[in-house]
Amino acid sequence: MQKLLLLGDEAIAQGALDGGMSGIYAYPGTPSTEITEYVQGSKFATEKNIHSQWSANEKTAMESALGMSYAGKRSMVCMKHVGLNVAADAFVNSSITGVNGGLIIVSADDPSMHSSQNEQDSRFYANFAMIPVLEPSNQQEAYEMAYYGFELSEKFKLPVMIRITTRLAHSRAGVETLELKKQNEVSLPSNLRQFVLLPAIARKNYKTLLANQAGIEEASEQSKYNKYIDGSDKKIGVITTGIAYNYLMENFQDKELNNPVIKICQYPIPRNMVMKMVEECDKILVIEEGAPIIEESLKGYQEAGTPIVGRLDGTLPRDGELNPNLVAKALGHETILDGTIPELVKNRPPSMCVGCGHIDAYEALNLAIADYGVGRVFADIGCYTLGALPPYNAINSCVDMGASITMAKGAADAGLVPSVAVIGDSTFTHSGMTGLIDCVYEKSPVTIIISDNFTTGMTGGQDSKALGKIEDICRGIGVEPDHIRVLKPLKKNMDEMVQIMKEELAYNGVSVIIPRRQCVQTMKNKKLAQQLINLNLK
Repeated sequence: MQKLLLLGDEAIAQGALDGGMSGIYAYPGTPSTEITEYVQGSKFATEKNIHSQWSANEKTAMESALGMSYAGKRSMVCMKHVGLNVAADAFVNSSITGVNGGLIIVSADDPSMHSSQNEQDSRFYANFAMIPVLEPSNQQEAYEMAYYGFELSEKFKLPVMIRITTRLAHSRAGVETLELKKQNEVSLPSNLRQFVLLPAIARKNYKTLLANQAGIEEASEQSKYNKYIDGSDKKIGVITTGIAYNYLMENFQDKELNNPVIKICQYPIPRNMVMKMVEECDKILVIEEGAPIIEESLKGYQEAGTPIVGRLDGTLPRDGELNPNLVAKALGHETILDGTIPELVKNRPPSMCVGCGHIDAYEALNLAIADYGVGRVFADIGCYTLGALPPYNAINSCVDMGASITMAKGAADAGLVPSVAVIGDSTFTHSGMTGLIDCVYEKSPVTIIISDNFTTGMTGGQDSKALGKIEDICRGIGVEPDHIRVLKPLKKNMDEMVQIMKEELAYNGVSVIIPRRQCVQTMKNKKLAQQLINLNLK
């Protein structure tokens, strides 16, 4: 046993390592990225041959983790909340197949959209799939839940979700570790038809999932992570979850909390605890980070007619992160923070790095497309999304991973010709290739710019599955070789870049332009430098 100072993400990784994990699968996405990076940097993980390579996307990560579970070993798959949308097919069906070795899905939600397109709450997915959820309130619980989650998964033969949010993922605290567990041996499922979801088998598996619910609910009622803290003032009872519990307790550092409190960190909702509070208290305040999932569920618990307040009625704001002040106002107390943000830590608008190749590519594109008018450039998720901001004002969409190519195709189908897609190398192999297949099949008049900086730049320079393969992929899909053009985005090459872009914009078919220059943030990466030399890219 030792004590470590860890981010919430790192605590989950360490808990999984100590809990006997054999493999972690992920696609980088803030605020979940550091979980996999911690395992990749672990000497212990290397010595024990624990798999930790990045996957092409969240769906392939989910399926690989399920495959390791099929083989009897404990696995973890990590993603941000919108990544769960990509993994949803395999994720939902994994509750029907069940698991063999323990399987934990970590989904990191991003209230206030610090680096995301939406605020969706991953608990909706887990509730839909009918699997247990663990939601830590601090780094110690994050560690323990990863450690204990494998046991819970194997007990019910189901995947288990750990749901965290940005504030926990990226804050540090001391964590006491537990006894190291051995990895499972390879062992096949006792029922070799378990993972074969033909309708006849899936129907039986679904009945098993339904029958499991009573046990899962009982485990939640008995969980040490769910607590009923009694209080003498029954005018208001408080139900809170995960990180939101801290916002409540920060209001009572120097005074006693007299209201009854239910702290929920394991789901399903512990109904017996909730019913006790509903029957005893005049009103219930629900404090939860994310969507009002518990609050909505309690509407069906109101046999006693107890008023339920929270995010739905405006007692707490419906959007954004919670904080101690918002909780104080909801309780009718004076706020404890003055709300002043020091100039040093005030938000500043994001910008592309000085010397970034995306800048030169956008300047060339703006010049090349000027004669066609504005509003015809569809972009994607990556550093290059900042091309939407001044002074570039170069792109007109950013929806989800891979949507640039398919939206450009749809716009071209509608008659907006030429239509342009801008996508990064890592995003292209994540979910852009299938859209390119559609374009090639229909010979769509689209120009696709794959901005290749040799890495997954936005999340810190992780490996790109596209490294050295983009032209081959495009040729294999069917793009005509004469219309696969490679550029080096530099100011001195501006005239050449503009000319090539103009030629491809005028082409009535699928063309791919690849502006290629190393991300400036990876210049000190010796491993990448050697790879580029080996591939004749440097």
